[in-house]
Amino acid sequence: MTVSKLARKTVRELTPYQSARRLGGSGDIWLNANESPFANEYNIKCNRLNRYSTCQPEELIQAYADYANVKKEQVLTSRGADEGIELLIRTFCEPNQDSILYCPPTYGMYAISAETFDINTKTVPLTAEWQLDIATIRDNLDTVKLIFVCSPNNPTGNLINRQDIEALLDMATGKALVVVDEAYIDFCPEASTVDLLGQYPNLVILRTLSKAFALAGLRCGFTLANPEIIELLLKVIAPYPVPVPVTDIAVQALSPAGLAKTKFQVLDLSANRAYLQAGLGMLDGVTVYDGYGNYLLVKFPDADALFGSLWEHGIILRRSPIENCIRISIGNRDECEKTLAFIREQLNQN
Repeated sequence: MTVSKLARKTVRELTPYQSARRLGGSGDIWLNANESPFANEYNIKCNRLNRYSTCQPEELIQAYADYANVKKEQVLTSRGADEGIELLIRTFCEPNQDSILYCPPTYGMYAISAETFDINTKTVPLTAEWQLDIATIRDNLDTVKLIFVCSPNNPTGNLINRQDIEALLDMATGKALVVVDEAYIDFCPEASTVDLLGQYPNLVILRTLSKAFALAGLRCGFTLANPEIIELLLKVIAPYPVPVPVTDIAVQALSPAGLAKTKFQVLDLSANRAYLQAGLGMLDGVTVYDGYGNYLLVKFPDADALFGSLWEHGIILRRSPIENCIRISIGNRDECEKTLAFIREQLNQN
């Protein structure tokens, strides 16, 4: 008997999430993980590393509460928003009994996290316009405890209609939580649903410092919800989820100076996104979908061939599950110019 036979059957049969780093690649331009091109500097103190961190550092919780315009009792911090997804599933779903519901094409970790804990998954695909199919969701709520909605949606980049999110919250009242993943909301803060927290006790919002704050390597995320939900999540979270250096850096990023820098960098990335969108949109046979995050979804005549050529020349992008589509993260202007020039050259040869 091999050691792997000792693992749970669910884990042995699980297909892991293919993150950008797992997929690998070798090159000079990395536009495949929706990372920020900015490498900001921070001061790290080492005089507290011999002590455990507090479970929910007061200064970090307060700083993010101020930024998100919520009460500190409505905030939980975790190791990235991915841990927030896992905590919600562990807290609210009974294994082999309850379900989550999500709407592909969307972020793949909702399903992976559920499957890991033997939670059933239900899918209701987005409409042709990449919006929620409210009627079909209503017909599939039996056994569902969590409904995941990503807005701006990854990988499509579009915003989910606010009225549909409110309709979803209404129909799920007393039955399920609606989890709105706002990982990319800092690029379009006016579209946040945070103002609905007071109206809907079954609303949960996921946030992160990985994208607009250029801190993907920090692994610092947040869950925003009513205090009752936060207290339940605190029952299952690890004892010391946020390392001391993570707190120090995150608090600096959320300071007035840090927020000003992030705002400037978001404007820079938005300008690069517009540049790339305009340039790609001028190419024959290419469709560029409107995006509200730090990435664009682009449809090409032969995405597989183009993706392979880009990969071989050290321009690492991300293949999309949507036919003939590639997701392109927004880098600095030089990276965007080189990517656009190579794509133009390749398409002109065909």
